[in-house]
Amino acid sequence: MLDLTTFQDRTGIHFLDQSLLIRALTHPSYLNENPRQGTEDNQRLEYLGDAILDFVCSEWLYHRFPEATEGRLTRLRASLVRTETLAAYAAQCGLDEALLLGKGEEENGGRKRPNNLCAAFEAYAGALFLDQGIQAIGTFVKPLFHATLEEILRQESDKDPKSLLQEWAQAHLGTLPSYKTIDSTGPDHAKQFTVAVFIGNQQYAVGIGSSKQAAAQVAAQQTLNQLASADLE
Repeated sequence: MLDLTTFQDRTGIHFLDQSLLIRALTHPSYLNENPRQGTEDNQRLEYLGDAILDFVCSEWLYHRFPEATEGRLTRLRASLVRTETLAAYAAQCGLDEALLLGKGEEENGGRKRPNNLCAAFEAYAGALFLDQGIQAIGTFVKPLFHATLEEILRQESDKDPKSLLQEWAQAHLGTLPSYKTIDSTGPDHAKQFTVAVFIGNQQYAVGIGSSKQAAAQVAAQQTLNQLASADLE
């Protein structure tokens, strides 16, 4: 495990209050096995950091894309602060090596578990905010956001399947997809809808979901998968 000095040298951020950093690095499993350590785990800081990262990311995207719609900004933010992305940031910063884990959690691969790393990154952001303020958070995370955003834009991974399929159909066939509900089952409080995608008169794929919109997204993704497979053949 990285000691605090090595970890802070790696990130280039040195805490004024070291107890905040220790708290951010303390997984609940560690306190369960070491109840006399006299600290608390990182869950409260995780709660705070989650809100702060959402705010900093929202503000950054708002200025980065002055013409973007609310929906586009929301999708981009979701891509930047989702569990897997924050877990990758945590590993990049060395949080995976610095975490204080219980022996059982350690032996079960907890140091590499995305949920643990995401929580640690959020807790670290919360601790840094309390220690040095919102500007320090922006200085720390915006370079990480920037690198990820470039890849998101390159792959268009912020777009939902229906939007991607619409763009493909317009570009290749000069028409728009349509969606038709072909079945619904189950009681009113737990219905399952089956929706089919049509482009022109041709039916492509079907999707099942708990709402018509969710089923349509599944159907669109299945259609995109079919089109991608056809291009590879």
